[in-house]
This record gives sequence, structure tokens and C-alpha cells, in this order.
Amino acid sequence: MRIVHTMIRVKDLDESLKFYCDGLGMDVLKKKDYESGRFTNTFVGYGSEDDTAVIELTYNWDTHEYDVGDGFGHIAIGVPDVYATCDDLRKKGVNITRDAGPMKHGGGVIAFVEDPNGYKIELTTRAE
Repeated sequence: MRIVHTMIRVKDLDESLKFYCDGLGMDVLKKKDYESGRFTNTFVGYGSEDDTAVIELTYNWDTHEYDVGDGFGHIAIGVPDVYATCDDLRKKGVNITRDAGPMKHGGGVIAFVEDPNGYKIELTTRAE
């Protein structure tokens, strides 16, 4: 068994794709409209669902407001250099909610950014 994907609901699919693809460097792996359900599923990631876990962006055509809630924490993305990645994302207008620096209580260098929907994304060099 393995994790295949994580689904999050998005308010604006184009804005979300700009963040995940242009900002974080993911690729659109597949996209499908479901007319009868009035939603679009778009899968993004760094590799195929056959090999890696990906993110499913679900855009509901009739509902555009969601409460992220307090049960969801964040999605973690491994990057080669957290400081350089933050610099690049800042130039692209991405909201950095915690600048790059050592993790509190020990650990590697991390940072947090926020996607257009309010979801937190941790940037880390840690492989674990």
C-alpha cells in the first residue's frame, strides 16, 4: 500500500494551477470535467501517480467558498534549498507565512507558504 493522492477543494482553478505549477514547479498530470457532478478534477505533481503521491485539485463549479478548518495541517514539499525557493516564490507574489529558517525544537530548515485557497504548504529539505 501507498498514498496515491491528496484531494483539496479550490476556489479558482486557474489561480491554483498558477501556484502549484508556475510557483512550485508541478506538472498537470490529468484534468477531467464531470458535467453531471458539476466539478473538475485536476491532478498535479512531480511525477506519475504510478510512482509518486500527487495532489488532486477539485474545483466545484457552483461552490467557491470553503473553510480550510482546524483539522488540516499542511502539505510538505521537499526542495533542495528552502531559502532560495522562498526567494523565488516571493518574487512570484506567493504569500510566505513563515520565512525559511531552522525548525523550532530542532530539525531541518523549513518555511511555510500559503496557496490561493488558504492551504499551508511546508517547504523542507528533510527527506523524512
